[in-house]
Amino acid sequence: MEEIRNQEPHRHEEEEDDDDTISLDEAFFINDNYQLTNFTFGSQELQLFSLHAASTDFDLTGQVVWPGAILLNDYLSKNTEILQGCTAIELGSGVGVTGILCSRFCQKVVLTDHNEEVLKILKKNIELHSIPENNCPTSHGLSAEKLEWGNSDHVNRILQNHPGGFDFILGADICFQQSSIPLLFDTVKVLLLIKEDRKCKFILAYVSRAKTIDLMVTNEASKHGLQMKELPGTRRIVGNLEGVIFEITLN
Repeated sequence: MEEIRNQEPHRHEEEEDDDDTISLDEAFFINDNYQLTNFTFGSQELQLFSLHAASTDFDLTGQVVWPGAILLNDYLSKNTEILQGCTAIELGSGVGVTGILCSRFCQKVVLTDHNEEVLKILKKNIELHSIPENNCPTSHGLSAEKLEWGNSDHVNRILQNHPGGFDFILGADICFQQSSIPLLFDTVKVLLLIKEDRKCKFILAYVSRAKTIDLMVTNEASKHGLQMKELPGTRRIVGNLEGVIFEITLN
């Protein structure tokens, strides 16, 4: 399968004449040459459209499948019994590899992302798994919604559309930008609270890339009154980095 490489735009030297400014359309930075890719997690096989490398825009990291998603999907494929008949919402779904796997066992799965370009490919993958020939094992109850962490309008719309809440909140490799981590935990706290029995769990596949981020994640969980528990046997090297899966709940 042909590898998709980043198409880095050339940096232009500053011209002596300040009026000679080159304006590039935002589409110049977007690679949408998605390839149908096969993924295998235990006995589960998926086909999804994705890139092998993200567009040059930092905000388009959701176009590829990251190591944390591989870690989480491997775990879930070995523990499918916890998903049977449950409801789930995935944060930062990207191309949807985790949510679509879960839809084979869950009653309902809501996939979310904040980026419009990423939502396009996410919806395309949902459509791919909604056609009859791809419905065995069952992939039902799949939907996509826009959700920017900390955006009250987006969060309220989720609450209105799903007033009963969810059994699981899923996140894979979504903690890599310091400014977004407090907003992530703001959103997680709200989603945990809407489940009446308070038994909703946030399953976070975390990949360590910087000690400052490691510390910030644990500190934000504590500040929000949440308890983090490492799931036994999930700590391993994935994509040359150390990954682990946490179960996060209300105290």
